[in-house]
Amino acid sequence: MTAREIMVMYARLWGIPETQITQYVNKLLQSLNLELYADTFIYTYSGGNKRRLSNAIALMGKPSVIFLDEPSTGMDPVARRLLWNTITRARESGKVIIITSHSMEECDALCTRLAIMVKGKFMCLGSPQHLKNKFGNVYILKVKFKMDTDENELEDFKTYIATVFPGSELKQENQGILNYYIPREDNGWGKVFGILEEVKEKFSLEDYSIS
Repeated sequence: MTAREIMVMYARLWGIPETQITQYVNKLLQSLNLELYADTFIYTYSGGNKRRLSNAIALMGKPSVIFLDEPSTGMDPVARRLLWNTITRARESGKVIIITSHSMEECDALCTRLAIMVKGKFMCLGSPQHLKNKFGNVYILKVKFKMDTDENELEDFKTYIATVFPGSELKQENQGILNYYIPREDNGWGKVFGILEEVKEKFSLEDYSIS
């Protein structure tokens, strides 16, 4: 099938009136810059064009909630900007759009609320500006060790933090609880959470938090 054929099929499934389908499909094809490929068989598409087509299909009809997984992966900058504009218009029309993405640029451009997940767990939630204001130039890392942790393990952890987060500063240490300032520069939220999750068992961490 071609992109036009499959989009006409989905338009009919969504109940778009037959007299409106051609205009409806053409508008979507144009918004995502797919017009040149509309009548070409899908199996010949590049990865980026397949991604554009899947996004176009997801945005069809009148769903109240739309899920998009890595929507701009494999796209060139022009196609990515067109997609972002289309998603923004859909959001402004009242649709709820949930996006999973590794691109902070994409999240900053599209999202009104961000959730950062590490290994399937929500680690922080808020608007992009709220998270920027909250974290500022440093993260405040609070680490609590298990009761049976010995001094050697504590010292090994301190060495590890100093190595993986250059410029970090130990602000307070009290009864197995360490408070650090971690420079925000070059240390994305996902990176910080991911590193701590990886060594949680190795260094006998009972819990940790970042604020």
